[in-house]
Amino acid sequence: MFAALLTTIFFSISVICGHRSAKLIGGSEANFWRLAFATCFLAVWAYGWGQGLSGETFPIFLWSGIIGIGFGDVALFQALPRLGPRLTLLLTRCLAPPFAAAIEWLWLGTTLRPAQIFYGAVVLVGIGVSLAPGRHLNLTRKAVVSGVLFSVLASFGDSFGAVLSRKAYAILQSRGENIDGGTAAFQRIIGGLFVGGIFLLVVKWQFIKGHAARSDEHPAMPSWEKWRKVLPWVLANSLAGQTIGVSCYQWAFQTTPAGIVLPIVATTPLVAMPITRIMEREKVTWHAIVGGIIAVAGVIGLKLSTGQ
Repeated sequence: MFAALLTTIFFSISVICGHRSAKLIGGSEANFWRLAFATCFLAVWAYGWGQGLSGETFPIFLWSGIIGIGFGDVALFQALPRLGPRLTLLLTRCLAPPFAAAIEWLWLGTTLRPAQIFYGAVVLVGIGVSLAPGRHLNLTRKAVVSGVLFSVLASFGDSFGAVLSRKAYAILQSRGENIDGGTAAFQRIIGGLFVGGIFLLVVKWQFIKGHAARSDEHPAMPSWEKWRKVLPWVLANSLAGQTIGVSCYQWAFQTTPAGIVLPIVATTPLVAMPITRIMEREKVTWHAIVGGIIAVAGVIGLKLSTGQ
């Protein structure tokens, strides 16, 4: 539980930094470079104090990253421009926990107590109340259909990747072995970087052919000026999110079912609200406050019912 709470805090910082970097160079490029820098940071840990790419469970962690970090994030970045951030987060954060709980139950036989299911649902209700968009969204039917589809794919990728990590830990525990969260995060991110790199090449095909450098969402700017502005945000995003945050994420999966971890991590947008209020001057609405209170009550209930 403590590791899941740490994950939520670091992910909330990452959300702010990621938003800033995406505004400067576009979502696809920002996503790739945060993964690239985080891979370097995690490699220092994994080869300095961890286990590198060794271990029989490396292929499982690799596939966890390909599905969860790779395809999951690609689908997320496709849903965002179609539905907007609030509706996208509402769908992805609320769908991932039940997906994960169902997959882990069917595959690993992990069951949750009724109290855990109830309090997990309370957390999701709070998130729904807090992130619910206004009534007038001005969305076309095509945008809604495709956006919902990408949101479902993003949720499924996130949850399936999480359960794959749980499977890897189960194998290690059955053999009396262990792997630290930083090493597991490194083995995962290799797969995510591979998928993110391929997707970026597809989006930047004009650049590959020798055209002027430009992001998929913004006009070109001089390379030195682009990196002078965006580098601090990309580095902060990589450290807080994919380096420290994902390491804590993997730490949480060592002892806690995905159906409990994901509802707690789903409160990331709520934790980020005070930061966005200060940095982005974003107004905090009354339903965001009410939803936050409900979600926090659900997390407390999960803590008490889990006993961790």
